[in-house]
Amino acid sequence: MTREPARRAIELRLAEAGLPALPRWAWLELDLDALRGNLAVVRELAGPGVPVRPVVKADAYGHGAVPIARALEAAGAEGFCVAAVDEALELRDGGVRAPILVLYPVPGEWAADAARLGIAVAVGDEPGVQSLVGSGTALDDARPLAVELEVETGLGRGGFREAELVAAARALSVLPGIALTGLWTHFQAVEDAAITATQTERFEAAVRALAGAGIDLPARHAAASAGLLTGDVLAYDGVRPGLAIYGLVPDELDAAAADSGAAGRLRPVMSLIARPVRVADLPAGWGISYGPTFRTARPSRIATLPVGYGDGWSRRLSNRASAIVRGVRVPLVGNVAMDAVMADVTDVPGGPVDGDDEFVLLGSSADERISAEELARERTTNTWEVVTGMARRMPRVYHAAARPVGLRTLSER
Repeated sequence: MTREPARRAIELRLAEAGLPALPRWAWLELDLDALRGNLAVVRELAGPGVPVRPVVKADAYGHGAVPIARALEAAGAEGFCVAAVDEALELRDGGVRAPILVLYPVPGEWAADAARLGIAVAVGDEPGVQSLVGSGTALDDARPLAVELEVETGLGRGGFREAELVAAARALSVLPGIALTGLWTHFQAVEDAAITATQTERFEAAVRALAGAGIDLPARHAAASAGLLTGDVLAYDGVRPGLAIYGLVPDELDAAAADSGAAGRLRPVMSLIARPVRVADLPAGWGISYGPTFRTARPSRIATLPVGYGDGWSRRLSNRASAIVRGVRVPLVGNVAMDAVMADVTDVPGGPVDGDDEFVLLGSSADERISAEELARERTTNTWEVVTGMARRMPRVYHAAARPVGLRTLSER
């Protein structure tokens, strides 16, 4: 085991950076150098001249939408994708100027705001067309609303079938204040070559049908993280990486693919750190947390960490997860509470663990690593849910060159 030197206290590091103190002793650390490196890997996979438009929906997969988008924009990302129009508005309010596409239907009442702010919207069914028809009087030819058409190729979630697509495109193309700018689809299982080939052919057929009707859409895109990492999906006129931008490999890819090639060069951006709010020596037979589902089998030293299911640390991890302290894994014991989880630190070598020790619940320390993939397996879910589930109330500390450069909390001071 490699014993790493203790990091300087977070309060000292924040103060030296001119940043406010943390409001609590649990926080996420976001590595912006890793983020930029992941963007470079994705750009290499996409190929020369192919725009990269990272997906920053769901608060940038829990990483913090505005700070992450601004860092990616500064690193050269050509645009962003979100799921809801207010996510796009949050980015604009935060100073993000790059193009933004809303991937899910937008109520017509928001169309004028989207057009004014240069936010493109997706349409994939007849009600969506009618919603934009109804909002036409609020749109302005001087700055038209960019509309991208989604094609249903087999995911079963949204988009026009080929038979509906041309009629929808024609209806939208004659509306004042609307400009058709793109065509896209989403793949169901890129690890399944037959499914992907069928979806690709349906997408190509949609392109041909529109071209035959005299409708040319300049931006076609389909590839997300899994497609880029397997190399089996065409980049077309742009790519929409999500999980890979945050240094994570989609769960559906096999372990060999996850550890080799480009995937092996991705670096996780998010870590979860906590310091104890209480460390106590408890006798044998003492119940820990609600229930209790765990009792000490011997005199034990128990550290209370201020992280719970209210922060996105799932209750399903009760008695199933670990933390790392001083480079050593320790078990988390008892039921996860809304605001706390307990660690058994009885066997940690050296002096007794105390309130100055940092615990890593997600991330690396010395030779140990707790990955989002590991937590997903313990929760019987996927890595997307692990990171996107991190609550808004969890402070986020942004690092570059191993130093804090930004802080996001519920109360901006």
